[in-house]
Amino acid sequence: MRSWITALLLLATAGALAQTSVVALWPEGLPKPAAQARPQTGPLPGAERLDGERISNVSEPTLTVYPASYDRPAGTAVIICPGGGYEFLSFTREGHQYAQWLSSLGVTAFVLKNRLSGYGHPAPLQDVLRAVRLVRSQAAKYGVAPDRIGVMGSSAGGHLAASASTLYDNPAGRAGDALDAVSARPDFAMLMYPVIAMEAPVTHLGSRNALLGAAPPQQLVDLMSVQKQVNAATPPTLLIHSQDDGLVPAENSILYFQALTRAHVPAELHIFERGGHGMAMRAGQGTASDWPRRAEEWLRARKLIVQ
Repeated sequence: MRSWITALLLLATAGALAQTSVVALWPEGLPKPAAQARPQTGPLPGAERLDGERISNVSEPTLTVYPASYDRPAGTAVIICPGGGYEFLSFTREGHQYAQWLSSLGVTAFVLKNRLSGYGHPAPLQDVLRAVRLVRSQAAKYGVAPDRIGVMGSSAGGHLAASASTLYDNPAGRAGDALDAVSARPDFAMLMYPVIAMEAPVTHLGSRNALLGAAPPQQLVDLMSVQKQVNAATPPTLLIHSQDDGLVPAENSILYFQALTRAHVPAELHIFERGGHGMAMRAGQGTASDWPRRAEEWLRARKLIVQ
């Protein structure tokens, strides 16, 4: 079995990065602001900003497409939601690098650039569900099966991916156009040190405030505490976390895993001793640095990648 490091080196050598393309999620314009559940507390974002690997002030959501590069494409797609506390997107470490890795496994990857705190809920949910609907509606174009479309997310991006897994039919996630007729339910999910709960002491307060505002109504807090929205139709899920995560406690993944178990949803949870928060694909994090191997095994066991 190839190591994930070897796979990325092979991918870079092959020059596959030049094949990426960018697709607009809302070419006809964003959904009407009246559909938002969180009142605006200030002006909408200005010009998009790129600070190193971080993207902020997103107002034109997109998907960056990374075609499957392996010689036996799996027909599987993954929509990747980078983290950043709903304030920015860690587009390189938790987007681009994941996409390279997945591409090397024969998976077509799509890195989501979604709206953030300037918009608040439900804009990120609308964007991720639009991404699922768009990829599913154009599955033949991308060489993927419409029933093999998953989501992956880290930290706040993990919350967004879990939101897609549980709120795919929620009215707030619809745009009011023809694409709403396409199912937005992901077929599987991979959640990296995700924010799950929106209540203290478990939540990441920065993510909650950026998404819901400083004083959200309890009904919205409950809705976006996604462990409370799990049911038997929630897709199979892999969860990765670290015991020493000092920013987003591992209890978030534990709560979600327990909810999945109660609902009889297939799930797997790995909590590593060391790794901290935001480990992404960094080496030197003890056994946590081997999480891509565990994820590859999980994908293979679910027949989402080929042998």
